[in-house]
Amino acid sequence: MLYKLLTTVFAGLLWFASSAGAEEPDWTRYKTVLSRVKPGTKNGVDLMLVDYPAIKADGSLDKAYQALADFDVKRLVGREEQLAFYINAYNILALKTVADRWPVDSIKDVGGLFSPVWDKPAGELGGKTVSLGEVEHKILRPMGEPRIHLAIVCASVGCPDLRNQPYTAGQLSSQLDDQVQRFLNNVGKGLRVNKDSLSISQIFDWFENDFAAGGGVKAFLKHYRADLPDLKIKTDIDYDWSVNSGR
Repeated sequence: MLYKLLTTVFAGLLWFASSAGAEEPDWTRYKTVLSRVKPGTKNGVDLMLVDYPAIKADGSLDKAYQALADFDVKRLVGREEQLAFYINAYNILALKTVADRWPVDSIKDVGGLFSPVWDKPAGELGGKTVSLGEVEHKILRPMGEPRIHLAIVCASVGCPDLRNQPYTAGQLSSQLDDQVQRFLNNVGKGLRVNKDSLSISQIFDWFENDFAAGGGVKAFLKHYRADLPDLKIKTDIDYDWSVNSGR
């Protein structure tokens, strides 16, 4: 009995120590960047538009990136902290990729046929140079959270929208749920109900396997849009790679 009690107390102390050591970055500078993100319309699609000239000129993006690069990733303990951090990191690095080469018509213009932008160095995380592809495919996707695909933003019209707030561990699940709802309610790029079919973003085709653990894409859609009619699903909403700015 005493042994069990001591074991429980020791386990609790270990949990407290690890929780006390956990830390998320101060996202204050990133919040300044996100204050430049405003609702608008481009190519007939409603979205959140980024003022790239402004965040480049006022230095807010450089400061947000530096705070990100300086953060010790070993301080991230829980899964939610890691997910929130790397979602924000991807979005900051995507913004930086475009802003550093402004003006560009598309983030894809930063790369080429044999050297796509996703494989190019995008910045530093934890003292290591990373690409957008590494953050997405080697860090985020292996965590098994399909909702990330409605949260990471590749600086394009067809992407999910940038939130006007950073992701945080404490709010992560509700933030991701909200992102999914917003994307699926956007008929211009997320989901559209036709007479005899449901049109959805190509995101659900590219990352179909990531939704399998939860029953597949159809089950995912139904979970968030219980009102959807039982129609054939087509991933035929054209993905607009135009940069998510007002120009």
